[in-house]
Amino acid sequence: MTAGPGAGGQPGPAPGPTADGPVRTIFFGSGTFAVPTLDALASDPRVQLVAVVTGPDRPAGRGQAVSRTPVAERADAIGVPLLQPPRLRTPEAITDIQRRRPELAILADYGQIVPRDILELPALGMLNIHPSLLPRHRGASPIQATIADGDARSGVTIIEMDEGIDTGPIVAVTEWALTGDERAPELERRAARAGAELLIKVLDSWLDQSAVIEPQEVARASVTRPLRREDGRLDPGRSAEELERRVRAYDPWPGAFVETNDGRVIVHEASVAESGPSDAPGQLVEHERRLALATHHGRLVLERAQREGREATAGEDFLRGHRRLVGSRIKAPPPEAGR
Repeated sequence: MTAGPGAGGQPGPAPGPTADGPVRTIFFGSGTFAVPTLDALASDPRVQLVAVVTGPDRPAGRGQAVSRTPVAERADAIGVPLLQPPRLRTPEAITDIQRRRPELAILADYGQIVPRDILELPALGMLNIHPSLLPRHRGASPIQATIADGDARSGVTIIEMDEGIDTGPIVAVTEWALTGDERAPELERRAARAGAELLIKVLDSWLDQSAVIEPQEVARASVTRPLRREDGRLDPGRSAEELERRVRAYDPWPGAFVETNDGRVIVHEASVAESGPSDAPGQLVEHERRLALATHHGRLVLERAQREGREATAGEDFLRGHRRLVGSRIKAPPPEAGR
């Protein structure tokens, strides 16, 4: 793993009011990726957390029980004032944040666009901790894109936020090699720890204006979007290798699945094998006592799967209970699925 500020760029912001004590800091975050950073800031004597901004409580699940963001749960546990505006752009939300008089803002996995009125509020600017090697995989689903695209390396980038989506200049980067068998939750946990550690390492240089920042290379940029349920549909027009990456990338959301004559089959784990001589893309075949999906290049072997609404089982057990699927073809998506 390597870490450090960008080289050959511009210095950071003008020094803030740090001589009189800890810097008044506001943190924006919602998901589990943000929790280690919140913990790191809460225990750092260089900052005073004046508020945590997170998503509102919402009903979720079949029972519509109220669900809180992981950051909201953690902020309450450590006793930090909590703000939960449904929309950050409203005058009420902006005024509430202005009242906290933040000198520095930190964001990780928040989920809303930050308006200019808030970006320009802290004298020391706003830093964003993003789980990819920017400018690659800007946007909402960088962890999943890293795995699905078969990247050889992953990492975390800290940028100074601007009004674009993950387009601000780079403050620091940490990166590591991937093994090729990571799943999304595992990679997110590693990135969350690495991001929190990187922020603590670069905080002094950011506060005293010695941090060197550099613009992102626009020509290398790629953009991700929020994932939809339909993104998890496995397309036999892709190679088995690509589909296996998607099984790992889309765990737990949106999940990887195929539609069969017996309903939806959710694929939790898979492996890749060579095609059989009579394979046709989209056909379900038997492969060494497991069910497999034939693709245009290779077989996707179902190592752990389940019928929707039932328990997941190992590949051999799944085939024993669904042998009638052997020889059938998966169903094509409905016409509106790609809209």
